Parts: sequence; structure tokens; C-alpha cells
Amino acid sequence: MRLRVLLGAALLTAAAGFGLLGWLVRTPTPALAAGARTVEIPAHEGLLGIAARLQGAGVIRSRAGFVLAALARGSARRLKAGEYEVARGAATPAVLMLLEEGRVKRHPVLHPEGATVAELARALEAQRLADGAAIERLARDPELLRTLGVEGPSLEGYLFPDTYQLVRGMTPDEILARMVQRLRAKLGPALLERAERRGLTEHRLLTLASIVEREAVAPEEMRLIAAVFWNRLKRDMPLQADPTVQYAVGKARRALTRADLAADHPYNTYRYAGLPPGPIASPGLAAIEAALDPAPVGYLYFVALDDRRHVFSTTVEQHNAAVARYRRLARNR
Repeated sequence: MRLRVLLGAALLTAAAGFGLLGWLVRTPTPALAAGARTVEIPAHEGLLGIAARLQGAGVIRSRAGFVLAALARGSARRLKAGEYEVARGAATPAVLMLLEEGRVKRHPVLHPEGATVAELARALEAQRLADGAAIERLARDPELLRTLGVEGPSLEGYLFPDTYQLVRGMTPDEILARMVQRLRAKLGPALLERAERRGLTEHRLLTLASIVEREAVAPEEMRLIAAVFWNRLKRDMPLQADPTVQYAVGKARRALTRADLAADHPYNTYRYAGLPPGPIASPGLAAIEAALDPAPVGYLYFVALDDRRHVFSTTVEQHNAAVARYRRLARNR
């Protein structure tokens, strides 16, 4: 009789324990009841370590409940590392499925038209997705350039401007390779055939388009600006593009001095005729199209009228008059 009572008590205790464990597994934590939580699971972490990290992050109530659930589902060895955003109101089964499927958190990173490798490096470092110095170093790495089929001195201009969904844990070379692959997908055989008909390699096309991208503000002026550069190239005139000098002297988007314009640098298109050794930024498709289809005009000069528009001229006399007008307007602002 005594044994029967003890056995019954033990069964009741076990039932209560399993009931409590079931409640802990099925019920969201207070933290998740309030909102979503982010947790990072490192590579090679064991099941017990993962359970401890999840509980420490406030996304599961019971380590034992999580471990038993993973064992019951046969997924104990299939949980994937990464950064996860656990939705508000998620209970242990939902957290477990998140790790089983590897649905890691994605970080949108915008690489806009006209942005440089240096600007991308700063954006990635600001989001803690990559070390900025590593990005800049790899962008000039000869082995990576060879692997990606880039003939220039760096990946400048080969990183297609777009919004990328990146995950924490991607290596810098994986990030850069994805952006180059996006460029190649966007260019496609048709655009490259058009470039070849104009005597441009992929590299020279991106170089010219990058200068158009950085000079133009209003999209409708891109073909006019491209025409100016094509007309100058045909006459062996220096392009005299300020953005190339800014790139050469490290003054991105800042005013240049006379000393800057005289700098002896291969990217200084005031001193050296023809295209510079490589792109100076990432051109978008509109700038690439403009480089391939310049406006049918004879312009050789342009000067900014305001922060969006330019005045285009055919002769140096017209250009000098436009420059004088611009200076008068600037003084009166």
C-alpha cells in the first residue's frame, strides 16, 4: 500500500513536471511578449550552448525544454549558426524551427549610384557587417581581381549599385563577389556587344560611365554629358572632369583647389588625356546606357548652373561666357 502511494505521488510529480515543462515550451517569454529579439548563434556551438544562449537572450523559457524538443524532432545536430531575429510572441517550437531552417536575419545595405568602395566600406562597418579596412584592402587584391575577371586596379566601378540583403557572418570577399556578380547579371551580353561596337571593353565602359554618373545630377542630362566626353575623346582633348581629380586627391564630393587640378596623378583628367586607368565610382544602368548612347550634339564644354543643371557649349567662347554667368549668379546668392 505504501509503495502504491509513493508510486502514485511520483507519477503525479512527474506529470506536474512534464506539464510545467510543456507550458514553458509553449509559452513565449516575457521579452518576446513585449517585442522581437535578436540573438546570435556562433558556428560550432553545441546544443546545450545554443540553449543557454537562447535563454540568455530571453527567447526561450527553458533550456531543458528546448533541448528535449530538438532531440524529439531529430534536429539537435542540424541547428544552423547565424544571427536570428525572433518574432514577437514566438514560443520555443517557433524558435527551434527558425534555427533548423537557418532563416537568419538579413540587413539591407544600400550601395547607391555614384558611391565608391570607400563609402561602401564605411556603410558595412557602420552596420557591423564587415571590417571597412578589409573591404578596401580586398577590393585591390590582385588574386580576387583575377578570380572575378576584373582587369582594372581595383573593384571600383564593378560593384553594382543596388540594395543588398546581407547576413552577419558573410566574409568581405563573399560580399564583394556578390556585388560584382550582380553587375555582370545587369550588364548582360547585349550591353557588352553594344560596348564592343563602340570600341569599349567592359572596363572602359564602366570607367566612362562612372565619370558620367558623378558629373550628372539630373538623369535627363546624362546623355548630354556623355556626348561631351565622347566628343573630347575623339579630338584627343583632356576630359577635364572634376570628379576624377576628386578621386585622385581623395576629396570625394568636395571643392578642388588649383593645386588639386595640377596634381600629377593618372586619374587627373586635366593633366592626362583619355580615360583614367579605371572607374571612379559605381555607375548605374542609366549612366551606362548614356555612355553607350550619347546625345547627337557637338558640345565640348559644360559648367554647372546650379546644383542640378548644367550649361552646355560648343565653343570655348560660349563656355567662358557661361562660366562668367555662373560666377555672377554665385555672387548674388
